[in-house]
Amino acid sequence: MARYPRMMPILPRMFAASVARTERVSPSFQRVTIAGADLADFEWLGHDHWFRLFLPATGAPLRLPEVTGRVWWNSYLAIPEAERPHCSNYTVAGYRRTASGGELDIDVVLHWHDGELSGAVAIWAAHAELGNEVGLLDQGLLFDPPADAAEYVLVADETGLPAVRGILRSLPTDATGVALLEVPKSGDVEQLAAPSGVQVRWLPRDGRAGTPGQLALAALSEVSPRPDAYAFSVGESDLATGGRRALHRAGLAKSRITFSGFWKA
Repeated sequence: MARYPRMMPILPRMFAASVARTERVSPSFQRVTIAGADLADFEWLGHDHWFRLFLPATGAPLRLPEVTGRVWWNSYLAIPEAERPHCSNYTVAGYRRTASGGELDIDVVLHWHDGELSGAVAIWAAHAELGNEVGLLDQGLLFDPPADAAEYVLVADETGLPAVRGILRSLPTDATGVALLEVPKSGDVEQLAAPSGVQVRWLPRDGRAGTPGQLALAALSEVSPRPDAYAFSVGESDLATGGRRALHRAGLAKSRITFSGFWKA
């Protein structure tokens, strides 16, 4: 894939915001809503619009890197480790302009290990308090179908659910295809806004052993995409790459497949 996706902003902007509210929306997801005057200028593109989320280092005030064009990483590394913010990639779950600026929803997967909540962002989301500061670096879209796409094949685990939810909400009303969504529990299944021609298949693991994404890959093996389809495969690394291989074997050109590993089991 290209170093910079075609839909990435040429001049990404860093936004400052703070926590407005937080709620558990399903067994595996915590929704954190951030807000601020800065967010009035956030140009939400729908689909899988994503961003880099910056959280303060433990016991330190939020310190954000300088952004020059698309360059920010060296500035980030130059921040002393004790003050360097945590950085993770997330999808916009929802966005609204308000009288005082804007609000943006972040759906965070709650990962558990030996009965304990794990992962910096999951712990932050579960314990976020009103007014906690965050930074948000706009990164645009990965979803980039060719103009002649005749159908859509969307494949994701729980980490890709917000992206696929946004894509389904943004597709033309006459779109056709299939969305395969693997989630940890049946309680994570939701009613999605989707074109009537797109079949949404939920695949809850409900305690099944194995690497997340394997149910989605098995379901994908039963899909026969049209040669002029466009596919989007995201989530656990093996799901993303395995989905690409399966789709290519099924006859879809690699140029018509967007894939991205969001995490590694």
